[in-house]
Formats: sequence, C-alpha cells, structure tokens
Amino acid sequence: MQQSAVPPTTTTVLDSAEQYVKRRKTALWFSIGLLLLSVVILVVGLVSASRTGNVAVAGYYPGIILSFGSFLGIVGLNLVENRRPMLVASIIFVSIGVIATFFCAIVDGIIAAEFMDRRPLLENRCVHYVSENPYDMYFTEVTCSSPSSNTCKINVKSNTCYCCDLYSCESPEYHAQYYEYTDVKACSDVMHLYRLLWASVVLNILGLFLGSLTAAILGAFKDISPAPQAAPSPAPPPHILYNPTQHVMTHTGFCPSNQALPTYPTYPVPMQHHGGYQPTPAAQPAPEAPASPSEESQPPSQASSSYMLTPNAPVLYGMSFGPFEKPPPYAC
Repeated sequence: MQQSAVPPTTTTVLDSAEQYVKRRKTALWFSIGLLLLSVVILVVGLVSASRTGNVAVAGYYPGIILSFGSFLGIVGLNLVENRRPMLVASIIFVSIGVIATFFCAIVDGIIAAEFMDRRPLLENRCVHYVSENPYDMYFTEVTCSSPSSNTCKINVKSNTCYCCDLYSCESPEYHAQYYEYTDVKACSDVMHLYRLLWASVVLNILGLFLGSLTAAILGAFKDISPAPQAAPSPAPPPHILYNPTQHVMTHTGFCPSNQALPTYPTYPVPMQHHGGYQPTPAAQPAPEAPASPSEESQPPSQASSSYMLTPNAPVLYGMSFGPFEKPPPYAC
C-alpha cells in the first residue's frame, strides 16, 4: 500500500528532520542572542537617560522593541500550530527595532560628538553647585565669567554642573553646546554620561546587524516544515504457484511438506456395474461336458465377472462425473 504524500505548496518547503532541527537551533540561538543584546541596550539607555535631567538620550527605545520582537521569536520557535503567525509578528517587531537602532545610534552619536564638550570637564573648569537647602527647587543666580573676561549672572538649580567656558554672556539665548547638566551629584557624572552615550551607539550598531540577521533567519525558517517520515514498507505478498496441469492453486506454507497421505494395501478391484443390478453368476458347466473351443479362447480376465473381497478391504464408492466436470483437489 503506497502512502499518499501531500505535495509542497509555494509557501511551504519540506526539509529533512535533521536539517529542520539544525535550522531551528540556529534561529533559536540568534533570537536568544538578540534578546540578550536588546536587554543590554535597554539597560545602558535607561542609565544614560537617568544620569542627567536635561540631556536627551534615545538609545533605550530600540532595546524595548528588539527585546519584545526576539521574545516573540523564541516563543514562536517552540510552538507547533501557531508557529508561523508568531514568527511573522516577531519579524515585524525586529524589523522596526532595526530601523530604530539606526536612527537612535545617529542621534546619540551626534549628541555625544557635537553637543557635549568634555574639555572643560577634563580641565576641572566646571563648577558643581549644591544649595544649602536640599529641597530647594528654585533657580539661583550665580556669577559666571566668560572667556572674553565679561562677567554675567546665570540661573542654576541645585545639583547642577555648569561650565562658564561654554556659556556666552553676549548671547545668552542660544548655546551650541550644553553648558550645564542638571540633577547630577558631581561633574564626574557628566563624563560617565559621555561614555555611556558612545557605548549606546556601539550597542545600537551591533543591534542593527544582529537584528537584520535574526529577521532574515526567522523569515527563512517560518516557511519550512519537517518532511514526514516514510512509513515502513509492508511485507511482500505470499508467493502463489499455479500449476496449469492440476488446475489447483497451491499456496506455499498452507500444507506441511513432510505430511504424507496414508498408504493402503492394494487390492484387486472388481468391475462394478452402475446401478443396483448385480449379475447372477454364470452357471457352472457340467463336469462331464467338454469345454467348447470358444470358451477356451476367452482370456482369463473375462472368465469371471467378480472376485471375492477380503473382510479388511476398504469400502469403495462409485462417483460419476459429467463430461465437463473436474475432480476435486486433493485435501492436505
């Protein structure tokens, strides 16, 4: 019996069991790696965003999207029935996260390179202002002297690191760089923020490449199904021999080969007449009558029409068959 196999459609590719397991393991490892990397991006971005109160950081947004997309990918790889819809959703979120990593890496890189000048911080020319009242939420005027030897007043809050070298007293409304950093415990926190921004840029670039590879691998795996295993071949049909001379179908194995038919002693079989008529025995000629020449010329087989059967002889039954009938086959 031949097993009917479902032909592969245009959206489903049948793969061997070993190759399917290998592809699934590869996709699973990439999804787990992307999940770990996205968690690191999220943590570094959140730490960078909470380091100061006025520096904008966007590096943690891709971490949220990539972590959710990779989590859906891991769940989809362990499903059987709803595997494809879950992988499609994972690919969508991972693709959005990849786009977010590209833009956020550019934004954080521009902030760290263009809007943060660390030279005054390295030369210890920035001042950290702390109010005597720890609950002071109001601005306080402090004196700041610009590089052009002009002195001006600026408004700062408590726990603020400000750099007068970066503040222009001539045009206080526009500043190309950050001259103050609020909600910091010391000016050294600004240097930590600078390093965290570049670390976020590098992690987002890694997330860009790893997310692209993961999305490609999941996209190739979502349309692959393991090929069904072939059923064991059935036993071959029994060998049947046909003997045209005997007109009997014999099956090897039905009759034991060592079984023999019982043998009987041979007995002379008399000529039996059909029907119930028994011929009367011929009258014995008189002993004194000589035999005629015609009687002497008869063969001995026709001299007597019957013989006496012994008591142990088997009973014989007469069976008549038509001209087109065949005898039954021998029984085993």
